[in-house]
Amino acid sequence: MQGKKILLTGGTGQVARPVAEALAADNEVWCLGRFGDLSARKALEERGAHTFTWDMAAGDLTDLPDDFTHVLHSAVHRGDGKDFDETARVNAAGTAQLMTHCATAEAFLYVSSGVVYNRADRTHRYRESDPLGGAAPWLPTYPIAKLSAEGVVRGLSEALGLPSVIARLNIAYGVHGHGGVPMILFNQMRAGRPCAVPREGQNYCNLLHVDDLVRQVPLLWGAAQAPARVLNWGGDEEVGMTDLLTYMSELTGVPVRLDPGDLSRETAIFDHDARRALIGDCAVGWRAGIARTMAELFEEYRDRIDAYVTEHGIGTSVGQPVGERG
Repeated sequence: MQGKKILLTGGTGQVARPVAEALAADNEVWCLGRFGDLSARKALEERGAHTFTWDMAAGDLTDLPDDFTHVLHSAVHRGDGKDFDETARVNAAGTAQLMTHCATAEAFLYVSSGVVYNRADRTHRYRESDPLGGAAPWLPTYPIAKLSAEGVVRGLSEALGLPSVIARLNIAYGVHGHGGVPMILFNQMRAGRPCAVPREGQNYCNLLHVDDLVRQVPLLWGAAQAPARVLNWGGDEEVGMTDLLTYMSELTGVPVRLDPGDLSRETAIFDHDARRALIGDCAVGWRAGIARTMAELFEEYRDRIDAYVTEHGIGTSVGQPVGERG
């Protein structure tokens, strides 16, 4: 992708930051965020991105250019778990402000979440047409944050004729930000804290490595249409969260304590037929991706991880032999 003027929100986050850094070399990239992390802002600017302070709750886009060709909206106000009304207002109003400001864009990508599904069955492969109304015991306001914004994207895409795609993200991970849910869980393990799991069975998900995420964003823009298109967005492989915890323990030697109960971080398995038909398959296998991410983020375990990867023949990506980390 070259010669485009690109706007990304949530500029220091798990999704927008690696995309910004990858595209800034050949495009004019602008990142919006609150930028509480000044080092992340500096790093983006050093890579050639422009930064602009914006808080969805009360931000003003008056001084921001409005001639962007492509927009990625990943910023979210998750809420405090209690104030559903304010959570809905902030996400709906912020998304509406952004879409009307960028009404002439070629494509608008909203990063939603699998949390919007009514997840009643851990083994069901959720399709884009499945019932919505998800619950998140670990943060009850989060589903309404995503559903409110999805509604705005649907409405304004059609009203403005703005080609849009709503990508319901599964679990993304990589070296940016907090590393994603897998690295959050590993930090719990390192601290000796138990990891919440269901009372019976395990939660399943589709882990998406940052390399695949970055590569697929321009492809998702290419799939945008008005009215908005909805797509599931995750890795091709189905991963049990308890299996993930066990694997991270094997890689590093850090013991894992499981805490069966009702407050585990519920996840979902996606049906990816629609996404794969439009933009193709993922390239990074979850075992290789997790090993590479952990080796980069936790240097003290690097030698052990490298030895494990070599011993077990884990490739750096799907279908590839073991090689040097990228």
